[in-house]
Amino acid sequence: MPPSQRPTLRPSAVPARRPRVRMTPRTKWVLGAVAAVALALGVVRAFTPAALAVEVAAVTRGPLRVTVDEDGRTRVTDRFVVSAPLAGTLGRIELQPGDPVRRGDAVARIVPLASPLLDPRSRAESEARVAAAVAARRQAQTVLERAGAAAGQAAREAARERALLGAGATAVRAAEQAELAERMRREEVASAEFGVKVAASELELARAALRRLDAPSAAAGEQLVVRAPVDGRVLRLDQKSEGVVQPGAAIMELGDPAAIEAVVDVLTIDAVRIQPGVPVLIEEWGGDSVLLGHVHRVEPSAFTRVSALGVEEQRVNVIVHFEGPPGGWRALGDGFRVETRIVVWEDGDVLQVPAGAVFRQGEGWGVYVAAGGRARLRTIKLGRRNDTAVQVLGGLEPGDTVVLYPGDNVRDGQRIEDDRR
Repeated sequence: MPPSQRPTLRPSAVPARRPRVRMTPRTKWVLGAVAAVALALGVVRAFTPAALAVEVAAVTRGPLRVTVDEDGRTRVTDRFVVSAPLAGTLGRIELQPGDPVRRGDAVARIVPLASPLLDPRSRAESEARVAAAVAARRQAQTVLERAGAAAGQAAREAARERALLGAGATAVRAAEQAELAERMRREEVASAEFGVKVAASELELARAALRRLDAPSAAAGEQLVVRAPVDGRVLRLDQKSEGVVQPGAAIMELGDPAAIEAVVDVLTIDAVRIQPGVPVLIEEWGGDSVLLGHVHRVEPSAFTRVSALGVEEQRVNVIVHFEGPPGGWRALGDGFRVETRIVVWEDGDVLQVPAGAVFRQGEGWGVYVAAGGRARLRTIKLGRRNDTAVQVLGGLEPGDTVVLYPGDNVRDGQRIEDDRR
């Protein structure tokens, strides 16, 4: 191909080469050091545990109150049980719980028991006993008449002997015997008179039994009225409907609902710290306010009670009296449930720490103090305590921060952080 027909080749665009930068030995050394440090930090971070999230609280000064918290029940201070004085049929009681009564008011009536049903044989025996009693009375009357006649004769004989003795016509012995016979006859008359009375009483008894059998309602007018011993109100009716009662059977309870107290049973280990007169807070009784009271008495005798877990507990009753105007606790009645807090110790300015931060440390107590992002174990000395706070007698200062509820993961020197952040 002729040179004129050959295609013309244009030079293609070739990128310009950048000039090579030469690193000095010093630069290479710096870059290597930086890489080594970054690698070391990465290795350290990979093998270093992360900070443990914990809850913390501050050590503060303020009031602290130690209480014994137990449930209790209210009761009327003075209650009177009205019981049946004898056996009989109790009439239906018209009173209702809460009704007022005055001392001496009739609260119940008791009538004699109805006679039992008798078969014809028993009726015949009762009639026979009446007939026998009539005959016995007649016999006793005959004996009395005979004894009277003998006594009259003896009196006449004694009078004649005395007259003869005065005339010297008889011996002294004969006169004495006549007087003795007279006295004996008089005694026989007296004995016969008693026999007549006994026979008459037996006859009346037999006739009364027969009359009661023939007419059971004859004694309907006989009744015993049971009266209220005090002023008050009816607290409870043990028996309202008509029925047979035995001697000593409870009929009702009377008392004054306005005069109430609370009975709180506490463990004996808590009772030894409770003294009469200490304040008591009554809560969860149904009202909006907290009622005030004081310990009136700690009973000297304890009793055994089985807890909900089946453990036998020795407990003792603490009697609490209410304070303040009755309007605050007027709604409470007999047997109402209340929650009480008996104050056994109280101070207005105490260095304290939350109870959840304290744990056993050997023979003493310890806490973990949050300082510089780490947990530091510290042994402390404790004083009084309640369910939420503990008095600190040594080892901490106001403003220190402690770890709450430390678990097994918390150790001395452990990295920590506040989980509230």
